[in-house]
Amino acid sequence: MPDPDRFQTARSTLLVDRFMTSFIKVGGLAIIAAVFGIFVFILLEILPLFQQAQVRPTGERQGPQVESVALGVDEWGELPFLLASDGTLHLLPASGAGSTVRLLPDGEQATASDYDQEEQSLVIGTSLGRVLSVDLNYSSELLADGARRIAAKPAVIAEYAIGEPGKPIVGVALGDSSEAKMLAVLQDGKVHASMFEIGLAALGGSAGKAEKLWSKDVTALLPAPPERILVDDRGESLVAADSQGRITVLQVDGEDMVVFQQPFKPFADLVDPRIASIDFLFGDVSLVLTAPSGENRIFSLFIDPTLQKRQYGKTKDLPPLKAGANAYAHSVRNKSFLLADGHEASLRFATAATVRWQGAVDYDIRDVAISGKYDRIFLLDEFGKLHDLALNDPHPESGFRAFFGKVWYEGGDGPEYSWQSSGSTDDFEPKLSVIPLIVGTLKGTFYAMLLAVPIALLAAIYTAEFMRPAFKIWVKPTMEVMASLPSVVLGFLAALWLAPLLEDRVPAILCCIVGLPLSALGFGLFWSRLPDHIRSRIRPGYEFLAFLPVMAIALYISWSLGRPIEALLFGGDFRAWWPQATGASFEQRNSLVVGFMMGFAVIPILFTIVEDALSNVPAALRSGSLALGASRWQTAMRIVVPTASAGILSAIMIGLGRAVGETMIVVMATGNTPVMDMNIFNGMRTLSANIAVELPEAPHGGTLYRALFLGAMLLFLMTFLVNTCAEVLRQHLREKYKTV
Repeated sequence: MPDPDRFQTARSTLLVDRFMTSFIKVGGLAIIAAVFGIFVFILLEILPLFQQAQVRPTGERQGPQVESVALGVDEWGELPFLLASDGTLHLLPASGAGSTVRLLPDGEQATASDYDQEEQSLVIGTSLGRVLSVDLNYSSELLADGARRIAAKPAVIAEYAIGEPGKPIVGVALGDSSEAKMLAVLQDGKVHASMFEIGLAALGGSAGKAEKLWSKDVTALLPAPPERILVDDRGESLVAADSQGRITVLQVDGEDMVVFQQPFKPFADLVDPRIASIDFLFGDVSLVLTAPSGENRIFSLFIDPTLQKRQYGKTKDLPPLKAGANAYAHSVRNKSFLLADGHEASLRFATAATVRWQGAVDYDIRDVAISGKYDRIFLLDEFGKLHDLALNDPHPESGFRAFFGKVWYEGGDGPEYSWQSSGSTDDFEPKLSVIPLIVGTLKGTFYAMLLAVPIALLAAIYTAEFMRPAFKIWVKPTMEVMASLPSVVLGFLAALWLAPLLEDRVPAILCCIVGLPLSALGFGLFWSRLPDHIRSRIRPGYEFLAFLPVMAIALYISWSLGRPIEALLFGGDFRAWWPQATGASFEQRNSLVVGFMMGFAVIPILFTIVEDALSNVPAALRSGSLALGASRWQTAMRIVVPTASAGILSAIMIGLGRAVGETMIVVMATGNTPVMDMNIFNGMRTLSANIAVELPEAPHGGTLYRALFLGAMLLFLMTFLVNTCAEVLRQHLREKYKTV
C-alpha cells in the first residue's frame, strides 16, 4: 500500500514558497513605491517654477519730508539713497542715523535726474542749467563677526556743458558707450543732444569739465515739444515722448549726425492716447509704457522685415493697472520691473508678460526701487518714509507660458518657441521653451522607428517562420550581442564615420534606401514565378542564400548610381542644392544620421522580443493552417502574426521607449540645436540630450536646474502615457486572440 506521506510537499519547500511569494510581493510594491517616489521628487523640484513671487514688509526708514528727484539702492539692498530737490543726497541705513551729502550749492535746485543702477551713477540737471555726473562710490566691508557693512561716498566727478546756461533743465538722459557718452537735456521745450569723450573726469577722476565732441539742438526733428526724453545705454538713439502720446526715435548716424528714425503712438487705439510713464527695460532694447487708463505695453526693437531695419514695435500686452504708473524701477538682474500707481505696486516680468506680485498699500507711493540682487523692494511714500519689503522670487523667468507658450523675445521678429538657456551679456533673456525639445524628441524617435520597425519585424518574421534552425541558432545570439553595444560607441561611430559619409553621399544613400527594398520585392516576385522543379533545388529555409548575391548587386548598383544622379538632378552637389531648392538648412550631423544609428540600436531589441513572441505561438496553429492548404506566408501573416500581436506591440513600445530616452547617440550625432522643423537634414535636441548637455552648467536650485527636472518629468509622462496606452491595447489583443 502506497505511503500517503510521499505525496505531501515538504515543509521546507512550503516555507521557501511562502517566503518567495512574500518577497516577490514586497519587491513589486517596493518598485511601485520607488517609481512613485521618483515622481514625487521630480514634482517637488519643478513646483517652485510655477509659484508667484512672495513679498513681505520688513521695516521702514524715515527720510526727509522733501520733494524727491531720484531714489536708488546699492547692490545688496542695505543702503538706499534719496536725492532731494534741494540738491542734498540722503543715505538711509536700516539702523542708526543716516547721513547727507550736499551736491549742489545753496540756491541751486535739482530739477531732473537719470539714475544708472548698474553703474551706480547719477546725472543731475539743475535749475541753473548745469548737468553734473555723480558717482555714488558704494563699497562693502566684511566685519570680524561676519556681518557686512555698506558705505557710500557720493561725489560729483564731472560737469557737462550742454544747453542754455541759466535755464532750468526739466529732463536729462545719459547713454554711456565704451568710447563716449551721449547726453540729452530737455530745457525750455527744446532738446539738446551732445556727445562727450570719456576722459579722466568722466571715468571717476577729479571733478572737471568733460570734453565735448559735438552738440546739436534736435528740437526741429520732433513733431512737438517733448515731456520726457530717454537715451539708450549705448548712446545710439534718443527717444522723446510728447503730450499727444507720440514717441519719436532719433538715431545717431555717423560722428555728429542725429537723424529722424521712427515715429509711433503706442496707445493710438485708446480713447486717451497719452503716455503716463515711459522708461527702458534692463538692456535698453525695450520700452515699458503705461497709459493714463492703466494699460501696460512693451515695445521692443526688432528687424522690420519690410523695411529691413530696426524699429520699435509692440511685443507684449500686460494686465492693466488701475491707473497710469507714477513710479517705475527695473531690475538689473533680469527682465523684471516694478510699477506703482498711487496705492498699488505691481512686480512684473517682461519676457513672459506675467505679473509676479501685485499688492495694495495704505499710503501713496511716490517712488520705487529694486535692489541689485533682486531680493528687496523699496517704496517711498508722500511723507518721506521708505518702506522696505523682502522679495523672494527665485524663478521670475519661469511659468507655464515661458515653458509651453510662444514668447516674443527681444530682437526676434515675432513670437516663437525657443530654447537658449544662457547668453554672453548680463541682460540676456533666458529662452526656456520645452516645445523644441519635445519636437526634437519626437523627431528623432520617428526617424529611428521608421527605420527600425520594418526591418526588425520582417527579420523576426523570416527568422521565426522561414529560416532553418541551423541558421537561427546563430542569428538570434548575434542580434542579442548587437543590443549590448554601448550607446557611446554607436554615437562615436555616427559622429566620426557615418555623418561625414552621409554628408558626401546623400543621393547614393537614398538610392540604396529605395533600391534594396525594390530588389527584395522583385526577387520575391521572380522567385514565386519560377517553376517548382527549379525552386525545389533549394531546400526550404535556404532561400536567403540565393538572395544574398542579388542584394549585393543591388547595393552596388544603387551606390554607384549616386554620383550620376547627383550630377544629373542636383547640379553635382546635393548639399548646396538642398538649401537653394527648399530653403531648409543642411547640417552634417542631422536627423538622418540619428535615424540610422538610433534605428540600428533599436533593431536588436525589437527583433529579439518579436521573434520570441512569434516562436511562442503554438505549433498546432501552424500545422492546422498548413494542413488546410495555406502557404507558409499565408500562415505567418494571417495566423502567427495576429496571434502574437500583443507581444509585437509590446516590442514596439519597448523600442519606442528606448528611442525616446536615448541620450549619447543624439548628443554625439546631432548639432544639438533646438529647432522646430521636421527637416531630415537638420539637427535637433531631445529632452534627454538637453539634460546631459545643460546639467554641468546648471547651478543647484536655479531656474535652469529645475527646468531640466521639468524635462525629466515630461520624459516620465511621455513614457508612462505610451506604456499605458500600449498595455490597454495589448490586453485588448490578448482578449481578442486568447481563444485562437
